[in-house]
Amino acid sequence: MVRMKTDLGSVTVDSAVYTNIVGHAATNCFGVKGMVVRSMTDGLVHLLRKEAMGKGVKVTYHDDNSISIDLHIMVDKGVNLNAISSSIISEVRYIVTKSTGTEVRTVNVFVDSITID
Repeated sequence: MVRMKTDLGSVTVDSAVYTNIVGHAATNCFGVKGMVVRSMTDGLVHLLRKEAMGKGVKVTYHDDNSISIDLHIMVDKGVNLNAISSSIISEVRYIVTKSTGTEVRTVNVFVDSITID
């Protein structure tokens, strides 16, 4: 959790807030099929429903109240992976900072799967 102190009191932002914001920001980018998670039992990648897309996001907190974000996504066939990753990084960094006021130190995008249909 990130705690920010203001003149009026303190604000605490929970992990679920960050994971939901990041999941929505990433899936709104062109070419992203959705967030994914790798199953521990069979090792396969599973596409997450909209209600659970935060499971494809990992947030790491730093002492200076900044965060680092890891995203696991599935993309559509034929998209430029470098372009889509850059777009996601910019969008996630902008939306998280705008929504919460938290500095985003790094955004790491992991393309775990590509659709073939």
